[in-house]
Amino acid sequence: MAATIVQYLGTGRRKRSVARVFMRPGTGQIQVNGRAFEHYFPTETARAMVRQPLAAAEAVDKFDLIILTDGGGVAGQAGAVRLGVARALVEFNVELRARLKKLGLLT
Repeated sequence: MAATIVQYLGTGRRKRSVARVFMRPGTGQIQVNGRAFEHYFPTETARAMVRQPLAAAEAVDKFDLIILTDGGGVAGQAGAVRLGVARALVEFNVELRARLKKLGLLT
């Protein structure tokens, strides 16, 4: 019998960008389209945008993220990833919804 992987899914869209986020319990590693997070999003602004929902939920070092993104530019993809991460966090814990919605991360 195969071991099951615990993961939470979130999909985000912004402009022409689409991001699928797979959130698994871990140590905070982020991989985007098979590349290191720092190489895929070279600007600190884009990286901060992606980490914003995790920081709001106080879960920066609790989950590993595997992100598949397509379409648009870097800023649009970062926005789509932010929404996808926020939705995956809500799937993990519904009680986070109010906090994330108040910060505008679920729109």
